[in-house]
Amino acid sequence: MRIVAGFLRSPEGRAALQRAIAEARLRDAELLVVHSMRGGERDELENVLTYREEFEQLEKQLAEEDIDYRLVEYARGNAPSEDLLQAAQDEDAEMIVIGIRRRSAVGKLILGSNAQDILLHADCAVLAVKAGPEDE
Repeated sequence: MRIVAGFLRSPEGRAALQRAIAEARLRDAELLVVHSMRGGERDELENVLTYREEFEQLEKQLAEEDIDYRLVEYARGNAPSEDLLQAAQDEDAEMIVIGIRRRSAVGKLILGSNAQDILLHADCAVLAVKAGPEDE
């Protein structure tokens, strides 16, 4: 069994990743953590370096967990939802774990929603996780 989770620095992203680790342990599954970058964007160098440092820290954390895992990074110009959906399909995943947050209807309309895209288009089960106060 394989579980896919995205790597986000937000409270929702951290909550989803912790739940994905717990699910991988519970189900004796491999965890595939996907870091999706647009690539070619005008991201500040500092922001990219911070992501890299945190991704490396995540690898150290996962090495201490009692689970099988892989980390992948994509910079293909796709939305994060596209990369997660593609990774889940390519890896024949049985579950995607995502973090969700409350947004206004206007916010969803203007900005779209990666979580909504994953919920509507995934070929496997999707576990949606809210951040708790401890994830803030």
